[in-house]
Amino acid sequence: MDRQWWQRLHNFPPLIWIILIGSFFGRGTYFMVWPFLAILLYEKFQLGAAQIGLILSASAVGAALLGFYVGALSDRYGRRNILLAGTGINFLAFALLAVADTLPLFVLSITFCSIGRAVWEPPASALMGDLIRDKQSRELALQFRYFLVNVGAALGPIVGVWAGLSAQQSTFGLTALSYLLLSLGFLWGFARTATGRLAHKKRDAGATFASTLAVLKRDHVFLVVIVANVLTMFIYAHMDSSLVQYLTRAEAPDLVQLISSMILVNASTIVLLQFPMLQMMRDISVNRRIAIGLLILAAGQIWYATNPVDWFAGWMGATFVVSLAEAILFPTMSVQIDRMAPDHLRGSYFGASSFYSLGWSAAPFVGGLVIEWLGGPALYWAMFALCGLVFVLYRLTGYLSRPQWQPESEAALAVPPHPN
Repeated sequence: MDRQWWQRLHNFPPLIWIILIGSFFGRGTYFMVWPFLAILLYEKFQLGAAQIGLILSASAVGAALLGFYVGALSDRYGRRNILLAGTGINFLAFALLAVADTLPLFVLSITFCSIGRAVWEPPASALMGDLIRDKQSRELALQFRYFLVNVGAALGPIVGVWAGLSAQQSTFGLTALSYLLLSLGFLWGFARTATGRLAHKKRDAGATFASTLAVLKRDHVFLVVIVANVLTMFIYAHMDSSLVQYLTRAEAPDLVQLISSMILVNASTIVLLQFPMLQMMRDISVNRRIAIGLLILAAGQIWYATNPVDWFAGWMGATFVVSLAEAILFPTMSVQIDRMAPDHLRGSYFGASSFYSLGWSAAPFVGGLVIEWLGGPALYWAMFALCGLVFVLYRLTGYLSRPQWQPESEAALAVPPHPN
């Protein structure tokens, strides 16, 4: 980072740092065990690939719809109580997951994990926009949050393996503790800082969920972008549980070491290369950055489809390519939402981005079915083809319209006129 970036980081309000640090610790403890959940379900309950995929997928579908609604609520009532509710749900979910010993309890715990994430993510992202008015500083905050999330993802498996915790269910208790501490941090931050009190105020008591929907329906570009990014998330998500199921059933050598190594390659690639690539692409438009990321993602799908099961280095190389695409795409997608969202609907727009999790949640189930019926290579060839559809959708946005936003002080949440 250059000196100007460090200065921007130094000037972040305390609540922003609470979000950043909480994201780091929450994701680090999460990644100690969560990637091994498919193995736990397979070994503990002898479930098939499709059954495991259904459990991991179904829990997040309703959570995506909830995230959209919660984002709109945070525009109406402010961020504080919703953020506290999200951290509280996450604490209870991971605490329950640490002690669950029956399949129904596992399913319930996973469902609460998805709900907690859906409640927490939209207002946390929107709060950054509330408290940081400078566009470049706000985008740096979104980029830096994603950076810290992946530092946590890189360190989590290392610490877990070193401490003998990987694939141990009780490790979820550490994740629960991190969310409890994050709740306390939010209580302190909102109570002690002037920016926290401002963010706690009701933003628009006259807003309704119906009026928010009416606004979003007029933003045709945004709607197509959401669909395109849902598909992008669906493609990428097959590097997670689907790949684990593929390698498990193909009896890949040294499976736990292989999965841990791929997680490490994934997170390390983003930690080391995210900001250098951001610097390289600073003069490239958001849509062009996304197009570059999609090309790299497509190349990674080809590598996964053709890599021999027993070639350890090949899996590392394919994961590096997909991780490079992730380092470009995911932070850019957050910046994209931030740029598209009007101030008075920031929570609603980030809430709508919760639909991305539909792509993530559908991937384990669809991936499990395809792996059982057609095999792993067929799945990744299909994902390569799907990258082409995402390209087409992004090209389509150039021919669509957006609303003409009124100034926030005049607009409230009235439906803006459709452009001529």
